[in-house]
Amino acid sequence: MDPRQRPRLLEIIQNLRERIREARANGWLGEVEGLQVSFDAAMAKLNSLKRAPTDGRPQLVDLGMPVFTDHAPLLQPGSGEPGYRP
Repeated sequence: MDPRQRPRLLEIIQNLRERIREARANGWLGEVEGLQVSFDAAMAKLNSLKRAPTDGRPQLVDLGMPVFTDHAPLLQPGSGEPGYRP
């Protein structure tokens, strides 16, 4: 997320807080639940923005370690078919 959008994100979070408060006051439980999901997502974005580098460098993403299984079919070079053995 673009760090310049932080003020707008803060506005959205404040608006969601107010809407959640209103929905609770009116007993709109389904609305509260939906707004809470949006609020949680907005807070997660804000937290990720806080962790982002501020010097313009791209943020690194941990992709984890690859997992290899024996379930892949054996493919010989040039055969085009799984399991082919000359």
